[in-house]
Amino acid sequence: MANSYFKFKKFTVEQGIAGMKVGTDGVLIGAWASCEGVQSILDVGTGTGLIALMCAQKNNGATIDALEIEEKACEQAIQNINNSAWNDRINVVEGSFQEYSESMQKKYDLIISNPPFFQNSLKNECHQKSLARHTASLSFEELIYGVVRILRKEGCFSVILPYDVKDEFVHIAKSHLLHLNRVLGVKPTPTKPEKRILMEFGFFKKELDEDVMIIEEFGRHGYSQYYKELTKEFYLKF
Repeated sequence: MANSYFKFKKFTVEQGIAGMKVGTDGVLIGAWASCEGVQSILDVGTGTGLIALMCAQKNNGATIDALEIEEKACEQAIQNINNSAWNDRINVVEGSFQEYSESMQKKYDLIISNPPFFQNSLKNECHQKSLARHTASLSFEELIYGVVRILRKEGCFSVILPYDVKDEFVHIAKSHLLHLNRVLGVKPTPTKPEKRILMEFGFFKKELDEDVMIIEEFGRHGYSQYYKELTKEFYLKF
């Protein structure tokens, strides 16, 4: 989905690294994830810190670790978080999720990720954008394996991906005993197919909560009521 700039009620993230803007995918998963009431959150691939900041705004009691492999993105995340009201509760960590999950003894109530997903496309010439967008740096198998290692038994894992990789990702998760419990399909407009899928997994199987949302239901910037309700705590205005 197209990137754009977003201004929020309690913080503003205006410019990412080297032209990478705050994207709709991050806003969607940050708003949708079940982070209320949990104590510990891990944001895998935090980028500019957007999702970690959204989680901190939604939950005023959680501590959040924001993990990012790319050095310049870490620097931007630290700057954004230091300028926020929640800098005492968000810890930015530079490194790969593979190494982090192998070495970490801590368990999380919620792991949330907007991971790299352009599996078969040509690599971007810009290295940092390539790291952010391609599964070469973090495969689905590696992501799920790491999640299983450090997620509490009662915890949940929330992720946003392209709709066409849903079945593959669910299959890998199931092989690691993670159950799909909540789903939100995302259509850009009423006439376009679902482009993104938001999924919540857990170790305990529940009745599947499944829904579909349209973003721009009434033309360009004509946002649906569903989208407004989901993201209203973060936008200053639509």
